Amino acid sequence: MKFIDEARIDVIAGRGGNGSASFRREKFIPMGGPDGGDGGKGGSIWAEADRNINTLVEYRFTRMFRAQHGENGRGADCYGKGGDDLTLRVPVGTVITEDETGALIADLAADGQRALIAKGGIGGLGNLHFKSSTNRAPRQTTAGEEGEELRLHMELKVLADVGLLGMPNAGKSTLIRAISAAKPKVADYPFTTLHPNLGVVRVDSDRSFVVADVPGLIEGAAEGAGLGHQFLRHLARTSLLLHLVDLAPFDPEVDPVREARAIVEELRKYDEDLHTKPRWLVLNKTDLIPEEERAERIADFIKEFGWEGPVFAISAINGGGCQPLVFAIMEHLQQSRAAAEAGEGA
Repeated sequence: MKFIDEARIDVIAGRGGNGSASFRREKFIPMGGPDGGDGGKGGSIWAEADRNINTLVEYRFTRMFRAQHGENGRGADCYGKGGDDLTLRVPVGTVITEDETGALIADLAADGQRALIAKGGIGGLGNLHFKSSTNRAPRQTTAGEEGEELRLHMELKVLADVGLLGMPNAGKSTLIRAISAAKPKVADYPFTTLHPNLGVVRVDSDRSFVVADVPGLIEGAAEGAGLGHQFLRHLARTSLLLHLVDLAPFDPEVDPVREARAIVEELRKYDEDLHTKPRWLVLNKTDLIPEEERAERIADFIKEFGWEGPVFAISAINGGGCQPLVFAIMEHLQQSRAAAEAGEGA
């Protein structure tokens, strides 16, 4: 199934049924009076998060969704039947906004979470509501109200604890294969990853976290170059970013420090909140550097890059250094969760 993480759709809630103008007419009951029933309410449109769905592909090709109209009222005090509601099932992590204004309508971040998207119209009143001592044969009714009509922008932001950043071929897909059961495509050419991949990393029997691998960034991504800018939204919900750097590029003209700075600059241009999110430096492919030169190369990179945060040197292809990284991530996430719970309880 093709991965679709963005869609625009039109939703139209059901119209309420019209009220009825009717009078009771039975043998031996003269002047029976008004008995017109109300119209039924129009169906509403809801959105519901479903963990069994992982793409918005259903909404890429079907763009119009209508809820059922309410039935008109009838005589003999019969009210019209209400229109059935329509539920749009979306992946967990879907954000729904009004397309024209950008106003947030729903952020469905939990399985089973529901939100009202468009409210159905109220049914009209039948003439039995208008009878009085001075108006014994009313013919007034009201029409049903129109349902809400909206154009929506649906955007999927995958739910992950950790996000992987880096240039194409920095080794992000190899790392996610090394530490989780996910099997993204790995090859020796740029942009092997074409859509986000999620992997569950199990530290032990009762501790785990989710890591997201997105297509690699290149310089100019914030202006639309390459593929990665399309998927940076998937890193918005993460608690920690891992900035992977290829410390031993095959091309001697490639400067790892310059590429690392380009990634940081693209983050800043795209979203300041993403730029200020906790970020660790992960120096990959250390197995390609002679052991006697490894420590010096790492120290030189850190000094030239001007990095003062956590640093991990790994070799994702053979798992070297991955276990300490996984344990450190788990400890960081546990501390972050504990701090968040303490803040909520205060």
